[in-house]
Amino acid sequence: MLLPRWLHRARARHAAGTELLDDPAADPIAVRRSLQNIARANTLFGGTAAVLWGVERLLAARGRDLSILDLGTGAGDIPGALRAWGRDRGRTVRTFGLDRLKPAASLARSGDLPIALGCASTLPFRTDAVDVVIVSQLLHHFERDAAIGILREASRVARRGVVVADLVRSRTAAALFGLGARVLGFDEHTRVDGITSVGRGYAPDELAELFGAAGLTASYSVRPGWRIVAWGYRA
Repeated sequence: MLLPRWLHRARARHAAGTELLDDPAADPIAVRRSLQNIARANTLFGGTAAVLWGVERLLAARGRDLSILDLGTGAGDIPGALRAWGRDRGRTVRTFGLDRLKPAASLARSGDLPIALGCASTLPFRTDAVDVVIVSQLLHHFERDAAIGILREASRVARRGVVVADLVRSRTAAALFGLGARVLGFDEHTRVDGITSVGRGYAPDELAELFGAAGLTASYSVRPGWRIVAWGYRA
């Protein structure tokens, strides 16, 4: 069976299950393997495209040079895509990452991404340190109050605004991810955790409520691949 029982019967959002990347003490080899497969999934299943689309909506045509901080950066694949996006548009995009997992930091650093070890709920950066903060596929790992705290911290650090790209809760999406992950040869942790992540995903009104509770004025859109993107500014 592709879907765990709770996903067949549950429609309301809850922090279902525990994922490998929730555990700071997880096996470093398993973490690296999972992060590399997540980077592949971001490219193939719309995660990277969702972030780029959100950044374009947030910034429109304002300015050329940008600094972007990616929270929970994992393998650092999304910052790499943002730098390429900037080059294609004649913009210089400086990217920084933050992750609490040492294997993730090591993997991202190998791709020339400046990265800090730390927690997204207490960012080790000054107010207005960067133009944009990205929160990609991270927020669903947290309960409501913690997610609101992360958005507040992100908005404190971001001069221009915050872009959240996450998953839409969907039984169909979970089934298709489970099938696609097997076809692509993803490791078992990534296959199981991906299905769990979809169950932790958001309906549009739920994500909008989090932005409002964090004091952000936001817009949002559902994108291909069962992705939801929200972008907002300090109210």
